[in-house]
Amino acid sequence: MTEPCVQVSVENGIAYVRLNRPEKYNAINYLMFSELDKAIKSIKTDTRVRLVILSGAGGHFSSGLDVKSVMSAPMQAFKLLFKWLPGNANLAQRVSLGWQRLPVPVIAVLEGCCYGGGMQIALGADFRIASPDSKLSIMEAKWGLVPDMAGLVTLRQIMPKDQAMLLSLTAKVLSGEEAKNLGLVTQLSDNPMLSAQQLAQELLNTSPDAAAAIKLSINRSWTASIRALLCRESWSQVRLLLGKNRAIAATRQLKDPNKAYQDRQSGW
Repeated sequence: MTEPCVQVSVENGIAYVRLNRPEKYNAINYLMFSELDKAIKSIKTDTRVRLVILSGAGGHFSSGLDVKSVMSAPMQAFKLLFKWLPGNANLAQRVSLGWQRLPVPVIAVLEGCCYGGGMQIALGADFRIASPDSKLSIMEAKWGLVPDMAGLVTLRQIMPKDQAMLLSLTAKVLSGEEAKNLGLVTQLSDNPMLSAQQLAQELLNTSPDAAAAIKLSINRSWTASIRALLCRESWSQVRLLLGKNRAIAATRQLKDPNKAYQDRQSGW
């Protein structure tokens, strides 16, 4: 039986999502796009999941698009890029932007190479923990293309325009340390997976409903008007005040720090 291109397991509220084509350095073919999209949709509706750790098998995150595989089947390329309306996200964009739309924190573990489409997927995560010797690049310009997996959307959220333009135009390969200095990486670690798990445990101390509200409000604040953001803050606060996890959070602060949270509310 053929192994899936994306492996998903849930342990203690953490969804481990792993790109699984190690023989190809986790190059992204159509099947991997499809399985990532399904994983994101499944996690979004699973209220037991409180956090995602995204990684690649075989010591690499992803070498980027498997150009030969995708372009050998024109219908697959069409399905990858098709969208009903220009402003909607197509399949290629959903596997990057989809992580931001989840109501749980997403941590990307970056080891080995993280190029092109792989880099754009990682940019969709909320936090990126990389090894110092990892290699990262927004590589599309080398192929005469634009980063079209929502990479330009996510780049503008984390770095100045001139730096984003320079990296996109030159396709420069950065070390983990260089990426950290530019703000592409949240944290460096000799053991990124262990550091991701440690950060996960820290984040799990927050109410899952509060985490969902904070993440979605912060992400929308980068593009929303002040009026829309004020409305979002008020709406989120009322919903939190009426939820059981807000009371549990108070109990954890005042009486019992080990009291367990309930599953996240649906509909965030």
